[in-house]
Amino acid sequence: MSQDCQELIAIRKLKNTAERYGIVSQAFHWLIVVLIIVQYQMGRIAEDLPLGFDKLVLMSRHKSLGMTILGLALLRLLWRLANKSPGSPPGLHRALQGLGRTTHVALYGLLLALPITGWLASSYANSPVSWWGWFTVPDLVMPDKENFERLSELHQLLTRFLIVVVTLHAAAALVHHFYFKDDVLRRMLPGWPGLRK
Repeated sequence: MSQDCQELIAIRKLKNTAERYGIVSQAFHWLIVVLIIVQYQMGRIAEDLPLGFDKLVLMSRHKSLGMTILGLALLRLLWRLANKSPGSPPGLHRALQGLGRTTHVALYGLLLALPITGWLASSYANSPVSWWGWFTVPDLVMPDKENFERLSELHQLLTRFLIVVVTLHAAAALVHHFYFKDDVLRRMLPGWPGLRK
């Protein structure tokens, strides 16, 4: 096989095709999944800690990770807009297609809304958000205790909503794989062929 042909195949694997997600989409998907799990656990642990140095350090890492997820979610959204995703499996009922689209919109919205509400809450609390100690992101609003409490509650509510949407998303992928026996799950798994057996 010629060098040009190998390079073309390598580039094609980076992008989405009609049959499966490319390497870049898969990397964004699974990296964000792992970071969200770590972020959720970090937030739960920090919530249970008494006010002190350990809590402040953990919350600082929680904020840094939140800003990282925000950046990755924006990049993922741009990549998705530039690379058409594989379509729905043939024969899938229109209601299920609509539910799938709604779930994806909700996931993207939550990936953006959660870090932004956390950033706003930190700004209202006059608690700067540092990105891994490299730089401090600017506050979005002036300090305000009442608004801090409102935004904190909204952040927690959105976290619970994310858990529900992610659970539905994962359950749907398993239903597609085991009940419908289509490629919806396989096309997001690295190394799995996207073609129907």
